[in-house]
Amino acid sequence: MFTFFKRRRRGRLMRLSPPGAWLQILERNVPYYQRLPVEDQRELVGLVQIFLAEKEFEGCGGLEITDEIRVTIAAQACVLLLHRETDLYPMLQTILVYPHTYVAAENFHNPDGTVSEGGEARLGESWFRGPLVLSWDDVLQAAHDVRDGHNVVFHEFAHQLDSETGSTDGAPVLPKRSMYIAWARVLGGEYSALLEALEHHRQTVIDEYGATNPAEFFAVVTECFFENAGSLKTRHPELYSQLVSFYKQDPAANS
Repeated sequence: MFTFFKRRRRGRLMRLSPPGAWLQILERNVPYYQRLPVEDQRELVGLVQIFLAEKEFEGCGGLEITDEIRVTIAAQACVLLLHRETDLYPMLQTILVYPHTYVAAENFHNPDGTVSEGGEARLGESWFRGPLVLSWDDVLQAAHDVRDGHNVVFHEFAHQLDSETGSTDGAPVLPKRSMYIAWARVLGGEYSALLEALEHHRQTVIDEYGATNPAEFFAVVTECFFENAGSLKTRHPELYSQLVSFYKQDPAANS
């Protein structure tokens, strides 16, 4: 019964006309929106309206949450959901937004076995069954530089998709169970290739942060898929094909 009412409410939100100011924000801050066909733009706007109705935004460090912040972040988060059967990040309720890069408390494990406390500067982070955190300055910078292969919103929301399986390991929920074999082979092989390339100081289209672990690799290649699609498709065609199958989009065709 709950699912029925949720679907009906979401269907109504998908059909609502958005405020004109929202469309101006999308055109100004979400360049990917401008490259989409009109039908996809309508779908994205509908997903944004559902997202904003169901998620909470909280300003941190003195930041006041505005429509520009909410719509810009929601739109980029919903880009990852276009054309897909989705429950719109069901484990996420709250997005915390800092005005700038923020410092998070961190425990560091030393070689001698001791643990020391310190701080680490971050652009964003995603918690399993917890909040997602973003730096607004870095959200805007990534939105306006669409060819650099970096986008903190894509990155952190890719972690949310990854965690929907119950663990964050670089293997999100795929449409068919049979797809996991090819996914593991291709992404596992590409992850190993990235490690090898970095070991031999070879330049890569995939950011070196993707070598941290398989979860970060998935988040990094998601950024690259939407921000540097042509290069990723040319240099890593099998990886690109896997992401096309998962995200049901072909960003290189919209470039």
